[in-house]
Amino acid sequence: MKIIIVNSDHGQTRSLTLGGWTRALLSVCLLGIPTALGAWGYSWLVNFDKKDALTDIPSFSVTEQKDKLEKSRKQTENQMAALTAKVAELQARLVRLDAVGERLTKVAKLDKGEFNFSQPPGVGGPLADSLSDNINAAEFMVNMNQLAQRVQNREQQFKALDSILISSSYEAEALFDMLPVENGYMSSTFGYRTDPFNGKQEFHSGIDFTAPMGSVITAVAPGVVTLSVATNDYGNIVEVNHGSGFETRYAHNKINLVKVGDVVKKGQIIALLGSTGRSTAPHVHFEVYKNGRVVDPATYLHLTNR
Repeated sequence: MKIIIVNSDHGQTRSLTLGGWTRALLSVCLLGIPTALGAWGYSWLVNFDKKDALTDIPSFSVTEQKDKLEKSRKQTENQMAALTAKVAELQARLVRLDAVGERLTKVAKLDKGEFNFSQPPGVGGPLADSLSDNINAAEFMVNMNQLAQRVQNREQQFKALDSILISSSYEAEALFDMLPVENGYMSSTFGYRTDPFNGKQEFHSGIDFTAPMGSVITAVAPGVVTLSVATNDYGNIVEVNHGSGFETRYAHNKINLVKVGDVVKKGQIIALLGSTGRSTAPHVHFEVYKNGRVVDPATYLHLTNR
């Protein structure tokens, strides 16, 4: 290969003759350098895109993890709220069971050492050889529901026993052999009468006994107070369950002196006579229910007009 070099004024020329190795080296320089620069540029662009892609991936993963953690936190809070409500419900039921138990020990005249509902019972046992894995929230809720069902069953058993004991106590004493007030007189009988407010024939579901304001009202038989509240028609009213399907009501009271759940004895003061509710003057409205139906109290009190 021969190269001719001409100066700027074309006055002189010079020629160079290149051998085989020289020609190869020159070809490599002329062709290899641009190729290498192109390859390096392409590699730089690819790596730059990869860096951008890698930079975006962690950001997406962190956001997704935050969302999952927030969802899990809310689910845990909801489960804890449900468990708290269930525990509160069971605690309330157990308090009622303790109250019923205390009442049964009094009615049955059991020795205080036999059943002490104010103290937790003693429990214990040997340590198991192997401990089970921690239960999850779902299993815990199942156990709680089973415990609630057992508490409900126990409540029903207590109520049945309570009714039996009250009935036994009832048989030991004369039923309805006294009036709800002393020094009073019967001012209105059971059945249809002329209503004192509208003058129409209306059904009167009890017997009225008139007495001075503030006279004591007593339970005509032993039982458990199932209602003690103020109403529009009855005024202040007390209801006592005597067992064997019998209930008595004492209405228009000036003030009630007992509360729901109280155990009352025959002749115990339960209210003061008044004229609350739909009443024209101080008196007690006395009702008797048998198996849920109102009946004439005179049948059980053996009354004539007094």
